[in-house]
Amino acid sequence: MHQQWGIRPLRLLSVFTLAAVAAAMMTGTSVSGAANQSSEVGISEKEIRIGVMADVENAFQPGLFKGSVDGINGFAKYVNKRGGIAGRKLVVDFYDSNLSAEGSRNGIVRACSKDFALVGTTSLFVNNISDLVGCVDKAGLTTGLPDYPVLTSEPVQQCSPVSYPINPPPLDCATKDAAEETYRAQVGPAYYYLKKFKKLSGAYIYPADLKAAKNTQVPYFTAQQKLGIKPDVDVDVSALAPQSVYTPIVQRMKSANSTYARSGLAYSSTVSLRKEAKLQGLKSVKVWDCSLQCYDQSLISDGGADVESQYVYTPFLPFEEKKQNLMMKNFLKYTGSDKADGFAIQSWAAGLFFKAAVEKAVAENGSNSITRADVLNASASINRFNAGGLIGETNVGMREPTPCYVLLQVKGGKFVRVTPSKPGTFNCQSKNIVDIKQSLIG
Repeated sequence: MHQQWGIRPLRLLSVFTLAAVAAAMMTGTSVSGAANQSSEVGISEKEIRIGVMADVENAFQPGLFKGSVDGINGFAKYVNKRGGIAGRKLVVDFYDSNLSAEGSRNGIVRACSKDFALVGTTSLFVNNISDLVGCVDKAGLTTGLPDYPVLTSEPVQQCSPVSYPINPPPLDCATKDAAEETYRAQVGPAYYYLKKFKKLSGAYIYPADLKAAKNTQVPYFTAQQKLGIKPDVDVDVSALAPQSVYTPIVQRMKSANSTYARSGLAYSSTVSLRKEAKLQGLKSVKVWDCSLQCYDQSLISDGGADVESQYVYTPFLPFEEKKQNLMMKNFLKYTGSDKADGFAIQSWAAGLFFKAAVEKAVAENGSNSITRADVLNASASINRFNAGGLIGETNVGMREPTPCYVLLQVKGGKFVRVTPSKPGTFNCQSKNIVDIKQSLIG
């Protein structure tokens, strides 16, 4: 009896506390009762505005990174359903960078004057960050615009002091001015392939349209080759290339009896390669490899039976594992299963990182004095982030690539987990990241 009387007041207190928090969030006040303040650009008493910039409408591939926009919009619905962030509703502004340097710069300038931060940035041509790091805050100080990108192809953005990529690129920014830069490449899947198939050699296909985009692939391909997956074919291919461009590539693979193939371009390149291989009767390949860009239902719908057995590895859990992960369930619910792709889930993860940084800043300085400087300081100290288990543990604050991955394979027209076999888990062995020295920037 005494125990029951002791518990009931605590339960009532919890109910009253939750009610007070909910009311505070709805009215724009802090739990202490003080009214929230307009403390920074993009922050009012009741709202936090963020921008998402992505290459969507363009002549090369319309809708290219629309997934990043869908992911952030879904994330905003999710957090607003739960009271927002720091007692404020999250509002999203979209800036289409149109696959151009001018579009990227215009998006940054507009976001600087209107939004608290950029979240989910997925633009290939961020090759000038002067407006990003030179962004002036509400106090007139050159603090910079906090940037939480999904994709960073240009070294200047990769090493920007105000950018925290959710999936950090391989470049070690401390070496960017050295004669040879250091790159930290993910080779976990390569270990698996070599253990299973022993000896492999084959085709490596690089993006040809943008040097920075190619350079993001070079460290990975070089690391695999040093592990023992030797190149029979090294070739650059445009994103606009029709299937006929892959004809001589497959012919060379047939001549060399290639057992491995990987394209660093969008999933459509892998589809063209696989269709051409089927057309020519190439049967020697044991590993058709691709990274996260191929974790897209369009790979299967466009490729059909021709992409059967395709390997795809990702730094995030498969969408099919919502039963093992509550955050995955929320991602699919609020983003929409029909809009879920590799860019959407990383954009959602970037949103969660932004939320964690804001909440850390609030815990240290209060909800009435949130500034860009505070959130940037908080971001640098978040070092073991996993987005509620959606991604493998990543040191985002120090911009270190994660060793974690999940390997999938297309079987029966579906993505099926291969390794590690247990749903909801990652392979995070430290050996999965290897250092490669190369001179790519200069």
